[in-house]
Amino acid sequence: MEPIKGLHHVTALAGDPQANVDFYVVVLGLNLVKRTVNFDDPGTYHLYYGDDVGRPGTILTFFPWPGAPRGRRGTGQATATAFAVPQGSLDWWTERLAGQAVDFDSVEERFGERVLPFYDPDGLKLELVEQEGVAGWSYWQEGTIPAAHAIRGFHGVTLTVAGFERTAELLTTMGFQAGGKEGNRYRHVSGHRERGAAIDLVCAPEIQPGVVAVGTVHHIAFRSVSEEDQLGWREKIAKTGLDVTPVVDRQYFHSIYFRDPGGVLFEIATDPPGFTLDEKPGQLGSALRLPPWLEPRRRRIEETLPPIRVPQPTRT
Repeated sequence: MEPIKGLHHVTALAGDPQANVDFYVVVLGLNLVKRTVNFDDPGTYHLYYGDDVGRPGTILTFFPWPGAPRGRRGTGQATATAFAVPQGSLDWWTERLAGQAVDFDSVEERFGERVLPFYDPDGLKLELVEQEGVAGWSYWQEGTIPAAHAIRGFHGVTLTVAGFERTAELLTTMGFQAGGKEGNRYRHVSGHRERGAAIDLVCAPEIQPGVVAVGTVHHIAFRSVSEEDQLGWREKIAKTGLDVTPVVDRQYFHSIYFRDPGGVLFEIATDPPGFTLDEKPGQLGSALRLPPWLEPRRRRIEETLPPIRVPQPTRT
C-alpha cells in the first residue's frame, strides 16, 4: 500500500447556503468546485470548495441546513481546520478579515509557524498557517486573493480528545509520525509533507463532548491513491479492532468510514476519479450535479433546494 499522504477533504455543517458560498468564494477566494447534494439525504446541498480542479488536500465541503441549531466544539471532534498560506501572508490576511468584518483571534506561534485563527459565519473555527514551501502549490488563480497570499490547500486539522494515546496509536498505524509536543497539543505528520500533512491532537478531558451541528466539522477524510490501496487500508484498520464500513460510492471518490478511539469520524477517500468526472475544469460548480441514481428525482430535488448564486470573484 502507498502511505497516506495527508487529508483528502474535511466536511462540516453550515446554515444558510448563500452565506456559505459568499464567504468561501469571496472572502477566502476559494473555488466552488462542485454543487451537488448530500447523497444520503438529498434534501440539502453538498458544496465543495478547493483549488482550480479540486485536488485532494484542498477540499473543504459543507452540508448547509438553513435554520438548524448551532453545534458545540468539544471532545470527539475536529475542532479547527487549518489552511496553508505562503510565509509573510498573515499581516495581509489580518487586514483582509478585519475589512470583511470576520471574527478572528490574535496571531499565535505554534511549532515554529505563525497561525491566525478565525471563524466563518456559522462559527466554524478555521486557521491560516504560514507554511514554508507552499508558494509553488496550486491555488484558485481566478479567485479574489492575490497570488502572494492565496490559500494553497490544507495545512491540517486539530482533533480534540479526552485521551490521546489510542488516537495517536491509530495515526501511527496510518503512517503519521510524532512531530512534537507543545503543552497538551501533540502533532503528528505524514512523511510526505504534502497538503494536509499535520494532525494535531489536543488532549482536553476537562471539556464537554462536542455536539455536531451547524458550525462544526462532521468528519475528516484521508487520502488513498487508489481503490486497491483503500481496500488494503480497510483491512489494516479493521485489524485494529475498529468497525469499518464497506466501500461507499461518492461519485467523485470512493469512501470507507470509521470512528477513531477518541470519537472523531474518519474517512479514507480515493484520489480518483476526481471532480472533472462530469464537468470540465473551467465549468466546475456551475450547475447542480447529481449521481445517476438520483437523476430520476432531479425535479423534486431542485424544487426542494433553496436557490444560490455564485458571485463572480473580483481580485482585491
